[in-house]
Amino acid sequence: MASDEYHRRTLITRLTLRSSEDGQLLHDTIEEWLDGCNLASGLAWNECHTKSDVRELAKDRIKQDTKLGDQHATLACHEVSGAIKSCIERRKNGKKASHPQFTSRTMAYDRRTLTVFPDQEKISLTTLGDHSRVHADLCLPEGEDGYQHEYLDSDEWEYTESTLHYRDGDWYIHLGYRTPKEDETEAVTENGTVLGVDLGVNQIAVTSTARFFDAAELNHHRREFEKTRGNLQQTGTQSAHRTIESLSGSEERYVKHVLHSVANGIVEEALDHDCDGIVFEELDGIREDLPDAAWHSEWAFRKLKDYVEYKAEFEGLFVDTTSPRNTSKRCNHCGFTHEDNRHAGQFECVSCGKSNHADYNAAKNVAELYLRRGHQPSGRRSVSQYALKSGARTLS
Repeated sequence: MASDEYHRRTLITRLTLRSSEDGQLLHDTIEEWLDGCNLASGLAWNECHTKSDVRELAKDRIKQDTKLGDQHATLACHEVSGAIKSCIERRKNGKKASHPQFTSRTMAYDRRTLTVFPDQEKISLTTLGDHSRVHADLCLPEGEDGYQHEYLDSDEWEYTESTLHYRDGDWYIHLGYRTPKEDETEAVTENGTVLGVDLGVNQIAVTSTARFFDAAELNHHRREFEKTRGNLQQTGTQSAHRTIESLSGSEERYVKHVLHSVANGIVEEALDHDCDGIVFEELDGIREDLPDAAWHSEWAFRKLKDYVEYKAEFEGLFVDTTSPRNTSKRCNHCGFTHEDNRHAGQFECVSCGKSNHADYNAAKNVAELYLRRGHQPSGRRSVSQYALKSGARTLS
């Protein structure tokens, strides 16, 4: 079954090791893994990029020059293949890309190198060689409060590729799970509904149904992170540098947590209003469109859209984009477009006098202009209306 025929989820949990010796063995294994990946990257760069070709070129050398076993040597080749493909894609898009170098203390596992024991809430990991293993307990929430139990205890989900991480002095496992998609073939009908979403500065997101996801708390935390980082940079010590690295990791995890929450809310809003899909503005050039949005790096916007996409897919919703042209300047009430319509966070049409929150007006325009420009989701039922706070609007 092709990879796009699965729903996928990632379960993240901290690990408790049985001994310090097991911890050292995992550290040693990651060092060998990084050496193996960098070896394969050097051999394959500008030579090949498919999994089979990288494997043929580099696998034996990895086994010869490192202490990795056969399967981890294979996984290292696959990791390098994916990294080189990403570099090729960046070059196609006019961006610079040098040959991949692996330094992050993470490594890949699959069903041959990692075993999950759901009933015992533990896993075993292959380390150096093919037969040496470390056993670790999964630090799961008590009872069934954690989302992880939904997948660990399910017969419908199977674990697949996973990643071991070492950060802030702890070990974490990102367990990959998948389940086959059901046949979603559906007759084409009219009057499908979309939810418009506008991304902004003071609001992380606003929907065409007037649900606001405020950015105040996120911006506050980011300023605190930035203030602490600045103080540490002035110190200039090696200890301060290590603390900055740890702080950056904490900040990234916090932002991801917030974005997950927003993504859940957007999908819930679409489901609550019987929508068939969710529409964003195209993200290319969004940094230029929102120059004052400090936390809203292109990475954060794309990460939010990625989260919405996989959560929406599981619920049977499509996600699409439309050009951002005029979404912030157009009056959703009368259609008049002018740059003087918008004043910071407020929108007041200079033609009809209609006033509204600027981001809410833009969210409705995202959905309406998506429909007016003739967009239709491929292989799904046609859409001709968009969701509002009360009911839906059909284009005239």
